[in-house]
Amino acid sequence: MFKRNLWKITLTALIGAWAILSILPLKDTPFNDYIQAEVGAQSAEFESLMTQASERVTNGQAPSVFIALKQIGKENRIDLSKFFPEIRLESSLQNVEKRNAILLDYLLQQSQGRLQLGLDLKGGVAFVLEVADDGVSDDVADYEREEKLAKAIEIMGDRVNEFGVAEPIIRPVGTNRIELQLPGVNTKDNPELANAIKKPARLDFRRVHPSASPLNSPQPPPGYELLVEERDGDNGVAQEIPYYVKRVPEMTGESIANAFVTMDEFGRYQISLRFTDEGAERFGEITGAIFDESQQTGRRGQLAIVLNGRLYSAPSVNGRINGGAAEITGSFAQREAIDLANVLNNPLDVELIIQEQNEVGPSLAADAIASGEYASIIAILLVAAFMVSIYTIGGVFAVISLSVNLLFVLGALASLNATITMPGIAGIVLTVGMAVDSNILIFERIREELNMGKSLKAAFMAGHDKVLSTIFDANITTLITSSLMIMFGTGPVKGFGITLTIGVFSTVFCALVVTKLLLDIAINGDLIKRFPMFIRAKVPTFDYLKFARPAFATSWLIVIVGVGVVAYKGHNIYGIDFVGGDEVAVSFTETPETGAVRDALVAAGIGEVNPVFQSDFNDDVETLKIQVPVGQGEMVMPGLLAAFPSAGFELLGQTTIGPSIGAEIQWNAFMSLGLAIVGILLYVAFRFEFGFGVGAVVSTIHDILMTIGIFVLFDRQFTAPMVAAILLIAGYSINDTIVVFDRIREELKSNPDTRLRDVINNALNNVFVRSLLTSITTFLASLALFLFGGGVINDLAFTFLVGVVTGTFSSIFIASPIFYWYHKGDRKHVGRHQNVKPTYEWTSSSRASE
Repeated sequence: MFKRNLWKITLTALIGAWAILSILPLKDTPFNDYIQAEVGAQSAEFESLMTQASERVTNGQAPSVFIALKQIGKENRIDLSKFFPEIRLESSLQNVEKRNAILLDYLLQQSQGRLQLGLDLKGGVAFVLEVADDGVSDDVADYEREEKLAKAIEIMGDRVNEFGVAEPIIRPVGTNRIELQLPGVNTKDNPELANAIKKPARLDFRRVHPSASPLNSPQPPPGYELLVEERDGDNGVAQEIPYYVKRVPEMTGESIANAFVTMDEFGRYQISLRFTDEGAERFGEITGAIFDESQQTGRRGQLAIVLNGRLYSAPSVNGRINGGAAEITGSFAQREAIDLANVLNNPLDVELIIQEQNEVGPSLAADAIASGEYASIIAILLVAAFMVSIYTIGGVFAVISLSVNLLFVLGALASLNATITMPGIAGIVLTVGMAVDSNILIFERIREELNMGKSLKAAFMAGHDKVLSTIFDANITTLITSSLMIMFGTGPVKGFGITLTIGVFSTVFCALVVTKLLLDIAINGDLIKRFPMFIRAKVPTFDYLKFARPAFATSWLIVIVGVGVVAYKGHNIYGIDFVGGDEVAVSFTETPETGAVRDALVAAGIGEVNPVFQSDFNDDVETLKIQVPVGQGEMVMPGLLAAFPSAGFELLGQTTIGPSIGAEIQWNAFMSLGLAIVGILLYVAFRFEFGFGVGAVVSTIHDILMTIGIFVLFDRQFTAPMVAAILLIAGYSINDTIVVFDRIREELKSNPDTRLRDVINNALNNVFVRSLLTSITTFLASLALFLFGGGVINDLAFTFLVGVVTGTFSSIFIASPIFYWYHKGDRKHVGRHQNVKPTYEWTSSSRASE
């Protein structure tokens, strides 16, 4: 038995070790303490440097020790890597300044916790960027200005949130400004952060003058300008090579289809470019013309690659280049090359100027954070207690499997540099509640086999084998949904798709490997002789289809009412994240608590209230910015003065802010969901039968509309996390429906002479306990979050409470009746399963009873 399970034990241990290493350390270590602990050589000399760095911070010459060390290394030409011999830098990189930057950036990253907390839990940094006056002329129409601003926001989102899991806030402010909030960073250690984000990425391919050179001609020829290329010297000092480069480019970055990082034959990083079809043709013409000219003059021609006015390289042209590709070479560090490729793939066509730079405090009050954490712990404990109380030893195994599942998910998120927010924590908790479904499927199948008189060992093997296809199909349909979110979604939609995909693979692995491993060791190792379960209910004999029509009509009536209310309320169903609002900035003499501010303004009649403290980077002056719905900004000051008369509030200004969930993200969410529904229809039709596909699609649409309608009926507003909540509801609905359909398919095979109506009722009765138990576990997790969590967590939990009920209802009274009516109640129309002979499993073999 041990040899049979050795690969499972080894694989689980390896993945678990990787996950733990990815997560640790859990918390940030102060950079000063961390870097001193990591010194591996010449510690006395480094201690002297740290003393100098601390003095610079004290004297105001540097904002942090991190920056001070960079300054000292640059000024004194000190290669700091000599103090850290265990950290290997690229041997080809000789530039001392770049080596120090790479080393210190690495040490700073290593000093931080792997799972960074979001803006709501920890805060971060905020920039307000303004479009330069020459970026958009005054005579440009308003809609064109808005389009350029929206495009800039989209590009910046792609730059800072490549995988959709970084949780930034990016939104327009007024008509020509953008607010960018980033979690888990600070401007004291990253003063160049904003500059890196706002780079316009103007890439030019320009001719180098064939004969004139700054070395032999002090003045550039007409139409040319002096640009200097920097190269690493042998002694670590940058060498400057001047060229006269044509001012007007032969070609721009608009012709680039893709940019990515590669390595040359010497192991140095470079940026490889792939052109569009038109760009490839134009590049061939340019290089061909330069080569022909060099053949006539006898001087080798060069084509300069200029990015944002800086000359990166001026490679020689040895012939016409028709391959549709080029490389940007230079003294690139890996991170620098990756950032440059990212900027080239997301070029800004407007110049942005930093107008404000602030440190941002957590947007959630301390009591809200504590209540959210408390609610999450209670939710997980409730799920664990329920599983153990129902399945006893099996429940213990399920809890262990779920713990491993949670570890794998967190490890994968940490490896993607994901940011953990309070809604994200709630989402993970709900995912745990859903992940228990696979274990329940296994346990219920074992129960059925035991009820048939099989031995425990035979029941375990048969039950696990029979449930494989159910788990496979249920998770494949969810994977289709998440994959399409990744492919077509942006921002939080893409991030949710990645998180859901990780959850699918982790859940399947833990159910089919970890849970089975534990059961195999316990049962076949004779550690347990019985598999006690608290519930011993008989299979019901309820006629579900008898009540299908009234249940179907009633539920769709509720859907129609909900959709009608949504249409009636219009934009009023959306919160600030979707439609923007007013932002009021105030100063104060006594610092109020954000939770008290929120409660006071809500009591004053203001709807959604989002208060956050910001500290100016230059003078550390703290201000309070309060975001409220459009048109309610004027109510803020009277409400504050009435509630906090001694706080000394003074109005600093009021402005209009745009949505952080823009039209593109909303459209991508709808498109991803629509494509997912089509994908599910095709997969279920292929894997099952077309009637099943129709039932799955109709029930999924029903559940989404029902949840949205009831949410709005209870006068709640949609915020950014609600996008993920609705998508999660879709995943839950599909999963539940597939489990029911898999049982109907099995009943069709094993009962070829039974009427379709009886087949469906038998299947529903057989899966009823499983559906009920799964719903209870997810419902318990949601209920704990609903009762003990506040704010957006309460909204998420409410949404899922509704979704759990509607998902369970629809799999029984929507999906199954649709399948029945699609075939007009006649099983002869179920082509795939028509005339299928039943299959039998003989339990008397010695193998089954081993």
